[in-house]
Amino acid sequence: MRPALRPLLFDADTELRLARAAAAEPGPAVDDLSSPASADRLAAAEVLVTGWDCPVLDADVLRRAPRLRAVIHAAGSVKHHVTQACWNRGLLVSSAVAENAVPVAEYTLAMVIMSGKRLPALERAFRRDRDGRDWQHWTESFPDLGLYRRTVGVVGCSRVGRRVIGLLRELDVTVLVHDPYLPDSELRALGAIPTGLDELVAASDVVSLHAPATEETRHLMDRRRLALLRDGATLINTARGSLVDTEALVAELRTGRIDAVLDVTEPDPLPADSPLFDLPNVTLTPHVAGSLGGELHRMGAFAVAELERYAAGRPLVGLVHPEHLASSA
Repeated sequence: MRPALRPLLFDADTELRLARAAAAEPGPAVDDLSSPASADRLAAAEVLVTGWDCPVLDADVLRRAPRLRAVIHAAGSVKHHVTQACWNRGLLVSSAVAENAVPVAEYTLAMVIMSGKRLPALERAFRRDRDGRDWQHWTESFPDLGLYRRTVGVVGCSRVGRRVIGLLRELDVTVLVHDPYLPDSELRALGAIPTGLDELVAASDVVSLHAPATEETRHLMDRRRLALLRDGATLINTARGSLVDTEALVAELRTGRIDAVLDVTEPDPLPADSPLFDLPNVTLTPHVAGSLGGELHRMGAFAVAELERYAAGRPLVGLVHPEHLASSA
């Protein structure tokens, strides 16, 4: 992982657990597996604890790691560094993707509530007019405020999507869900109503995207589908920027007909001259829905707990199965 990441993932208590579970050298993490300095460590390693910016674990790296048996990823997707060579070796691969899903789902819930209250538009009006009139004025100015009996559509029943559905159950909203990989019975068991994608988009006051980036999901929200959004609807994207046709979204937003909350974009990061920065009906955040700050400790603690389970001969709880990667983040 990137060298500065280790102290952000592992606090003092977690480092003590790490030292008890395995022979782990102190100091910055390794980020170059081809350097002479890492050769001895790689040759001795039975487990790699990885994180963001981990080098690709290809056949050449594995050749120089004859004792390697497991890769424990203290982050989400393993697609960026775990290669077919790892699966061919029969390595155990674990990911903290479920832990990283927690803050993304929390962010999404906050944005759903914010969208229901029309907070960006209401705040702009309040700042502009400096109007101290009471609630009746704002109710008359924004008659569609609130989420009560509104409809929220969740696209993709990923780990984040499932958590979002669970959080939404605490609200008085109807939850629609679309996921072509899961049977309707499983979606209903989560407390959501299985719905075709076009029907979900057209029926929802808020549409939240939680699908993986694949060839099938590229520009899932294209010009035609964006036009299906009802007037006043909000599109939330915390998944991958490629799910949305940016040019088509900008055109739709310029009409003022819909709102958007974008934590991820295409391209990511956005160029400084992107029109999204200047549109008043867009809430933009710089890819911060996932684990940051103290939330990183959750993923570090998970990775060490997995290492403890491995050392004790117990099953790993974050096990990644290669056959599921094509339909996951």
